[in-house]
Amino acid sequence: MARKEVDDRFKKFGTISFTAITKTNDFINYLEEGKVMGTKCKECGAVYFPPRSDCAKCLNSNMEWFEITGTGTLLSFSELKYAPVGFEDDLPYTIALLDYGDYKVFGRISQEIPYEALSVGMKLKTEFNNLPGGQLNYVFARP
Repeated sequence: MARKEVDDRFKKFGTISFTAITKTNDFINYLEEGKVMGTKCKECGAVYFPPRSDCAKCLNSNMEWFEITGTGTLLSFSELKYAPVGFEDDLPYTIALLDYGDYKVFGRISQEIPYEALSVGMKLKTEFNNLPGGQLNYVFARP
């Protein structure tokens, strides 16, 4: 009997990946190309970030990838001084929510932007980020 190979590319996402297998593993391939991607339902047009393989609106699986480009508007941010297990060495860091109009992106603020420089309404972009040990993620940076 042939052994089925497990697609565990998602284990490369984030400081610590708690999920190795997902239906959106191509997200990692795009990150390796320096692209941050979401998904869009080809049937009803609903857009998603983080990416989904199935549409929550019309329950269809006919999805396509789109790149997160341009700038988003900073809606909210918070500096973390306590972190979940595995993220203690990252402290302090800032999490935020950007509004791109049709969708929102949740993530971290780049360490290059001091907390004191942030303000609701400012424009930021979402960009690919390499982490130690070959891990990948994305951060919000100045345009």
